[in-house]
Amino acid sequence: MKLLRTLSTRRLIAAVATILLVAVAGTVAAVAARGGSGPTPPPEPLPVAIHDALTAQAPVGISARIRFTNTLFPSGALLGQTTSPLIAGATGRLWATSDGGRLELQSDAGDAQIVWNNTKLTVYDGTSNTAYVFDLPQQRAAGTQETHSAPTIDEITKFLADAAARWSISGAQPDNVAGREAYRVDVSPKQDGGLLGSFELAWDAARGVPLRVAVYAKGASSPALALEATDISFGPIAPSTIDIAPPANAKVVDFSSKQRQPGSPGVPPVTGAPAVRAAAPWAVLPDALAGRSLQDVRLVGPSDSRAVTAVYGQGLGAVVVLERQKPGAGGTSQSNPMGSLPTVTLNGTEAHELSTQLGTALTWERGGVAFVLAGSVPSAVAEASARALG
Repeated sequence: MKLLRTLSTRRLIAAVATILLVAVAGTVAAVAARGGSGPTPPPEPLPVAIHDALTAQAPVGISARIRFTNTLFPSGALLGQTTSPLIAGATGRLWATSDGGRLELQSDAGDAQIVWNNTKLTVYDGTSNTAYVFDLPQQRAAGTQETHSAPTIDEITKFLADAAARWSISGAQPDNVAGREAYRVDVSPKQDGGLLGSFELAWDAARGVPLRVAVYAKGASSPALALEATDISFGPIAPSTIDIAPPANAKVVDFSSKQRQPGSPGVPPVTGAPAVRAAAPWAVLPDALAGRSLQDVRLVGPSDSRAVTAVYGQGLGAVVVLERQKPGAGGTSQSNPMGSLPTVTLNGTEAHELSTQLGTALTWERGGVAFVLAGSVPSAVAEASARALG
């Protein structure tokens, strides 16, 4: 039975991505110090270290103490005067098996927990007594056999060589994390990186289990986001340790597929600027924003609530715009989760802005259309792009 380490990297990435999305509504991730004391493994070429990690025998379970802190957003920036351990910072415990896991956080601001299994992820914030529920990508269809075959050293070497065209990739740097001998790799974009400086991943040299992940803004010596184990052990974990539900009186915000309205079926996306302009004449689609040309545009979503998404520029420095026509009389207007953020003026219209080390997001309304603009760009570039939308 494969552990969370081989519970496919895409599932781990899905969990991390989900947490970051919740951050935009009041949640986010962590910070950790680089390096640690203790013995380190012998030097190894990066392809060999990666191959050893992928072929290591997976433990049946992981128990860890973790450090989960946030330096990306100002305290309370997304929740007004309300703090949360997912924003103000916390320490906690992690339990994981091949069938699921639980991350529990404690701080002076309150408690929070993240629980997942093979199909669902639930993020519970005790400060607001709210649980957010998401689907996880499925690894295989029911009744099919999934096989895992680790790539060879030659295949890993070729992959790294191909990736080196766009990314600077360090060697496997011997390290010690949570008292475990580890290897660390640092990766940074060579171009079109936006505000991203680099990210790092450290893993257990013997087990191949991730021990630390950190994201650095351009020019920064301390990480903006990170998650680190400070103590870790391996062994069986009782299912009752992981299978924890939110309080019965918690507010549930369900983003899972079972909550999709059957009366509002989706329709195929409309792609390309001419087709989108014809199907959604209310959309504002200039050919360029702040020197970034229009690369992709499509009309998506359920038939009764369609939205236009447009991408300007390439790489991590691109700007993404979401436009949705506001409901008319009889419609229900949704609250703006960024409504408590600072405001800026865009061509006479008030917009709410979230500016961080790694990017900027703006939201505003004009002419019956609600706009969201985001990108890994400085606030001045984001504001110039928003003004170019008219």
